[in-house]
Amino acid sequence: MPSTDVVALFVVPLEQLGLTYMVTGGVAAIAYGLPRLTNDVDVVLELGRADVDRILAAFAAEAFATPPREALLVELARPRGGHSNIIHVPSVQKADLYFLGDDALHVWAMARRRRTDVGAHQIWLAPAEYVIVRKLEWVGQGGSERHLRDVRNMLANAGPALDPAELERLVVERGLESLLERARAARD
Repeated sequence: MPSTDVVALFVVPLEQLGLTYMVTGGVAAIAYGLPRLTNDVDVVLELGRADVDRILAAFAAEAFATPPREALLVELARPRGGHSNIIHVPSVQKADLYFLGDDALHVWAMARRRRTDVGAHQIWLAPAEYVIVRKLEWVGQGGSERHLRDVRNMLANAGPALDPAELERLVVERGLESLLERARAARD
């Protein structure tokens, strides 16, 4: 699990704001797979221009390093969804924010997110198929072998949260078949 409660630091404020989001990345891999350490949280967030000031206020400058308002607006305007991050200064924990935009996989996953208990918190979690596909894409872009281990662990442990036919459809659609096979063969 996270060394500091990244869910409490970053996701609980999103809940309190009533924003539409889903947690993905390492926290989701832990929820669907096996425990491991992670020092950040990845969040796909549906955010409107009017929500930017609310986000900045929720992550107060005393404890958090946030991008300037103008930078968030530029990222938010990217059609495929932009990216930004927020850092909790005392712990150096980080939240990577990926804006929904019109990215087809983000949109597909947001419609299928799941309400899940993670530690002491109930959060919206990205579907297992989405997490697997995104991790395979990261590996294809030169990412860490850790992503392959995460995929392997999620395949083995996600149980009914994983729809194998839907995963296969998404993997084939994106040409990730060989990477999925590498993940299945990965060793811990």
